[in-house]
This record gives sequence, structure tokens and C-alpha cells, in this order.
Amino acid sequence: FGLNGQTTSVMKKVGFGAGSKPMVQAIDVQGNRLGSNMQPLKSAVANEDAPRGGATKSPVDIGLLLYFGLWYLGNYYYNITNKLALNAAGGKVGFPMTISSLQLGVGSIYALFLWLAPDARSRPKISMDDIVKMLPVALCFMGAHSASVFAMGMGAVSFAQIVKASEPAFAAVLSQFVYGKKVSTAKWLCLPIVIGGVILASVKELDFAWSALIAACIANMFAAVRGNENKKLMETPGLKDRIGTVGNQFAITTVLGFILSLPVLFLREGSRFGEFVQLAKTTPAIWMNLVASGLWFYGYNECATM
Repeated sequence: FGLNGQTTSVMKKVGFGAGSKPMVQAIDVQGNRLGSNMQPLKSAVANEDAPRGGATKSPVDIGLLLYFGLWYLGNYYYNITNKLALNAAGGKVGFPMTISSLQLGVGSIYALFLWLAPDARSRPKISMDDIVKMLPVALCFMGAHSASVFAMGMGAVSFAQIVKASEPAFAAVLSQFVYGKKVSTAKWLCLPIVIGGVILASVKELDFAWSALIAACIANMFAAVRGNENKKLMETPGLKDRIGTVGNQFAITTVLGFILSLPVLFLREGSRFGEFVQLAKTTPAIWMNLVASGLWFYGYNECATM
């Protein structure tokens, strides 16, 4: 602009010279300062992913650990309250089908409450065709639960859990030979260890019962089929979006499973249902542990799906 050298040197000192850092710097749309070559400064890029407040990212998934802890806690208390309800209702000669069905009923009531309560859980937007497609999964879910309750009623809880630990073997066989889904060699090599451990634990079990063994194996079969059918179900176009969340999926499965359990209940123990009602009225341990086990069962299974 025709300024003399003295004026130019003064301007350099206050920040208008070419070799000095501008007093006002350009920024991009994200608010990062740009250098002279219009590239984000290294300090801004380096700190872009850093947590605010000076905190560091944790390598441990706290949420996953929390869900695992809740699942373990719920499973533990479910087994206790379920066994107490079975024993109070007569044990081996009691009402295992009635108890297993009503446990699903308790879970269904809880699921409906979450849908009806304001801001608790969004409702699914499924059609009747979607419900029909979910029936096989719900049937297997009901069968696995009812057979597990039978197993626990016929023998010790520990024995039923030991046999149920062999479920991966049932799932692998079904996936490979029924559903045509190849199981990796590594998984096949793990199965003898699982099955061997189940056999050794079963032999040492003092409260061994063939009825409990058969019921637990039936439960494993239902659970394995359910897993494979659920994978097929989730491949239905748009179904995940209509269901909304995994919590909704488990809630729908529980409600459908309860409805499907009612015919089995009335066929097997329907003639004795009045006797069960009278027994529950005079024995608070039945209905208290039934309600508690139903809530624990729903809670720990939903945590497993999260």
C-alpha cells in the first residue's frame, strides 16, 4: 500500500505481517482451527477423539459386565425361588406345568405393563403375519422352559443345571445336520470336553433321576431348535424394524409362549387346577415364590438378550 519500512515493521509486531501468526484464524465447520495451508492443526486432530474432562477411555465394556452380573444374579434367584415354589406345591407329584405356565404369565403381565406405562418402552408395530412367523420360536421357548421346570421338580437343581450345560452339543448337531449350517472344527473339538464334563458331574450327582435327565435333555432340544429358528426369523425383511428392540422381541415371545402353554396346562393338570388354587391360598410360599420366580426368569432372560 506504499507504507514505508518503519510502518511495515510496526504492523509485523502487532500481527499483520506475513511471517507472523494472524490474530484472527480461520476455522472449519467443526470448529477446528485451520493453519495457513487450510488444514486442521495437529493439536485439534489429535484431541478430536479424546474424552472431555481429561478422562481416558476404558478398555473394559462396563455395560456388558453389568448385564452379565444382572443375568447371573437373576439366574441364581430364579433357580432358588422356582425350586421353593415346586417343593411347596408338592414336589415331584405337584404342579410343574401349572407353575411353569404361570411363571410365563407373570412375565407377560410385566411385559404388557412396560408397553402400557408412559415412556417405559415403545410398542412394537408387528402384523398378524409377523406373529404367525414368531409362533415356532415361542413354542420352543415355552417347551424349553416347561421341560426345565419339570427337570428341577424331578431332581436337584444342580443336576438339572449340569445336564442343561450340554445344550451347545444339541445346538451343534441340529445346526449341522438339520439346518444345514456348518459348524467349525474348533467348536466340534470343544464338544467332547463339554459332554465329558456333564457325564462326570452326572455320575457324581447323589440325586440322580432318569426323569430329570430326560426332561433336561428335552429342554436342551427345544432350546437348540429355538436358537436356530430365531436366526431364521430375524432374516425376515423389515421384522427387526417392526419389533423395535430386543426387549420387545423377548416380550412378544413370552406372551406368545404363555398363550401356547395354556392348552398343555389344561391337558396335563387342568383337572387338578382347582386343587392347586386351594393349595396356593393356604400356602403363601407357593404364590410368593411363583411370582418371584416369574419376575426373576423374565429379568435374567431379557438381560441375556441385551
